[in-house]
Amino acid sequence: MLKKLDKIRFRGHKRDEFLDLAESPNASDTECGDEIPVKIPRTSTRDNEELRDPAGPGTIIMASGVQDFNRTESDRLNEIKGHLEIALLEKHFLQEELRKLREETNAETLRQELEKERQRRLELEQKVNEVLKARTEEVPATQQPAKPQMQANGTDKRSHTVCSRLQKWFCDKFGEYVEDFRFQPEENTVETEEPLSARRLTENMRRLKRGAKPVTNFVKNLSALSDWYSIYTSAIAFIIYMNAVWHGWAIPMFLFLAILRLSLNYLIARGWRIQWSIVPEVSEPMEPPKEDLTVSEKFQLVLDVAQKAQNLFGKMADILEKIKNLFMWVQPEITQKLYITLWAAFIASCFLPYRIIGLAMGLYAGIKFFLIDFIFKRCPRLRAKYDTPYIIWTSLPTDPQLKERSNATVSRRLSGHEKLQTAASRSYVGSSAPTGISKDEDTSRFHTTKRGNFHEVFNLSENERPLAVCENGWRCCLINRDRKMPTDYIRNGVLYVTENYLCFESSKSGSSKRNKVIKLTDITDIQKYKVLSVLPGSGMGIAVSTPSTQKPLVFGAMVHRDEAFETIFNQYVKITSASSSSES
Repeated sequence: MLKKLDKIRFRGHKRDEFLDLAESPNASDTECGDEIPVKIPRTSTRDNEELRDPAGPGTIIMASGVQDFNRTESDRLNEIKGHLEIALLEKHFLQEELRKLREETNAETLRQELEKERQRRLELEQKVNEVLKARTEEVPATQQPAKPQMQANGTDKRSHTVCSRLQKWFCDKFGEYVEDFRFQPEENTVETEEPLSARRLTENMRRLKRGAKPVTNFVKNLSALSDWYSIYTSAIAFIIYMNAVWHGWAIPMFLFLAILRLSLNYLIARGWRIQWSIVPEVSEPMEPPKEDLTVSEKFQLVLDVAQKAQNLFGKMADILEKIKNLFMWVQPEITQKLYITLWAAFIASCFLPYRIIGLAMGLYAGIKFFLIDFIFKRCPRLRAKYDTPYIIWTSLPTDPQLKERSNATVSRRLSGHEKLQTAASRSYVGSSAPTGISKDEDTSRFHTTKRGNFHEVFNLSENERPLAVCENGWRCCLINRDRKMPTDYIRNGVLYVTENYLCFESSKSGSSKRNKVIKLTDITDIQKYKVLSVLPGSGMGIAVSTPSTQKPLVFGAMVHRDEAFETIFNQYVKITSASSSSES
C-alpha cells in the first residue's frame, strides 16, 4: 500500500517543487486550524515608479508582468490542490492500514489470552488431582502411629512427585486420543440445492456416463466371455477357472486378478498405453458443450434428460419391485421354490463339509456361466422351457402389472354385471319401444354427452353419433384465427367425429351457438399442425380448412393428436370416395 502511495505522490513534480504547506492558504479545516499569512510578492522602487507613471515606457512591461503573475498564481493553486488531494489519499490509506493493524493485534492478543487460559485450566486440573490424591493418602496415614509417619514423610513426597510426573506424561502423550473419544452431538448440515441449469445438467450427465464406463466395460467383458466372443480367450478362462475351483484356489485367483487389474491401472495412470479388454472399445465423439443455447434447445435437452432418467428409474424400480414381490409371497408358486431351495441349502450346510459345498457351487457357476448360458442364448426356446432362474425372474410381476391385473379382474366383473343389466334393459326397451323404430335409431337416442343428448346438442339427426374410437371425445382447444376477440379466438372443449360431421362441443357455456359443426365433405384440406414453433416435436394440433373460413381452424393441445388425425382423415377419405362414386 505504501508503494502505491509513493507512486501516486511522485507522479507529477517532485515534492520539493511544491509550496510549503505553511506558506499556502488553508485547504480545509481538518488539515490546519491556525491562520497562515499569505506571502505577498515584493516589488522594487523601479517597479513602483513605473507603476506610478501611467504614460511611462514601462506600461507594456507592467501589463505582461501582471499576466505572468496571475498565471503563476493559478499554477501554484493547481499544484496546491493536487498536493492536498495526495495528502487526503495518503491519510485515507493510512487510516485503513491502521484499522487492519488494530484488528490483527486484537486477534493476536485474543489468541495469547486463550492460550494462557488453557494453561491455567491444565494447571488447576493438576492441582485438584494432587489435592484429591493427598486427601486419600492422609486418611490411612492418620490411623498409623506418629513415629512411622515421620519416617515415611520423605518417601510420600517422592511418590507424590513421581505420580504427578507420570500423570503429566500420560496427559501429554495420550491426551489428544482421549479428547477424540468425547461424545459430541451430531451437526445437521443442510445441503444447498443448486438451481436448474442446462449447462450443469449436461455436465452431470457426461460425468455420470464417464463414471459408469468402467462398470459397463466390465459387464461387457463378462458377457463376451459367456458368449465366447473370442474362442481362445473364453477357453483359456474356462480351463483356468475350473482348475482353480477343483484345487480350491478360486478365492486366491480372484484376489490375484484384482491385484493385476490395479497394477495395470497404475501403469495406465503413469502414461502407458495398455488395452486389456476382450471387446474392443469404441471411442464415441464428444460434442463440445454449447455456451449459448436457445429456448428450444434447452427444452429439448431437458426432455432428453428426463426421458433417460425416466427409463433408468423405471428399470431400477422393476428390479426392486420384483425382488420385493419374490420375498413377500405375491406369487406363492414362485416363492415356494425359493423356500425349498433355502431349506435344502441350510440342511446341506449343516451336514456337508464346506470344501464339498464350495466345490459344488464353483463347478455349477463355471458350467452355468460358460456352457449353459451360451446354449440358452443361442436357443431361446430351450431357455424358455428349462432355464429356471430366467423363468422365475421373467414371471415375477411388478407393482404396475399387479395393479393392471387387479383392474382387469374388476373390469371383467363389472362388464359381466353390466352385460346382464344391458340385456335386461334392452329387453325392457324393446318391449316398450314403439313399432317402426329400428335398433340403430333406438341406440343413437340414448348416447349422451355432458350437456345432453348428442343429436340435440349439435342439432343433428338422431342417426348421427360418435364413432367407436371417440365415444368420449378428445379434449382440445379450438383456435379460430378469423376472430379477433380473445373469448372467440380460443375455446376449450371436446372434439367428436361422426360418420358425416366433425363436431366440437365448447365447455364454457351451455348454448349451442358456441359449438362448431363441420361437414366432412366441406373440408378442403386437413393436416397436422404445430401451434408453437418454439417447442420441439411435430406439434399437438390439427388444421382443418373449409370454404367458409379464411384461415384454417386449428384444434390444438390434443394429447392423442395422431389417433384423432388418423380417424378424421380415414373418415374423410371414406366419405369423399363414397360421394364421388355416387356422383359418377
